[in-house]
Amino acid sequence: MKSLNTILKSLALSLMLASSAFAADKVNINTADAATIDRVLVNIGPAKAEAIVAHRKANGAFKSAEQLALVKGVGLKTVEKNRDRIVLSGGAPTRAAAVKTGAKKTVAKR
Repeated sequence: MKSLNTILKSLALSLMLASSAFAADKVNINTADAATIDRVLVNIGPAKAEAIVAHRKANGAFKSAEQLALVKGVGLKTVEKNRDRIVLSGGAPTRAAAVKTGAKKTVAKR
């Protein structure tokens, strides 16, 4: 009876640990800092995380997860591995992106 109790406790602990592995963190690549990107995304270290932030500052918000592949050192395989961790909401385009696309500032008339 004691061994059955031990087995059940071990099984319960294993299930708890396994479920936490499936509940991966998510990161908004349009607003997160490099440390957060490094911590959450798989196969993205500090240098690549800094490159992602620099690319975002220079080119504006990412419109799709695939655009991460435009960052040097980040390929489509890495994007696919992280697809469930990547969030794209928010993130206003930077001035450089607005100039690049020819976006004009509009003022509402009263």
